[in-house]
Amino acid sequence: MDPHEHDHDEEQHEGEYRFYVPPEQEGGVYANTLGVWHTAYEFTLDFAAMQPVQPPDPEDEHGTPIVPCRVVSRVRIPVTLLFDVMRALNDNLTAYESAWGEIKRPEQEEQAE
Repeated sequence: MDPHEHDHDEEQHEGEYRFYVPPEQEGGVYANTLGVWHTAYEFTLDFAAMQPVQPPDPEDEHGTPIVPCRVVSRVRIPVTLLFDVMRALNDNLTAYESAWGEIKRPEQEEQAE
């Protein structure tokens, strides 16, 4: 087995999970964008904070402005865990919208105007 590959059955544990957050991490980090990429064995999520827009690179023929994004946390997830992550996010999104209303995406707000 490849060292990056994980046997999901081997990793499943019965019981209640209790997460411990060290005091230095309790405040979390702010991220307002996300980059995702993958290999055959894992997905990598780069949570980042966008920085002020920079002028286009003079060599860029399209003149596209540059938006630097500083990665504040990189999380690597085995592919076997990806559906659990997606399910947890979906469940929490549903609960959030039930409590506080639908989250409008920026493109939805523009179309409503």
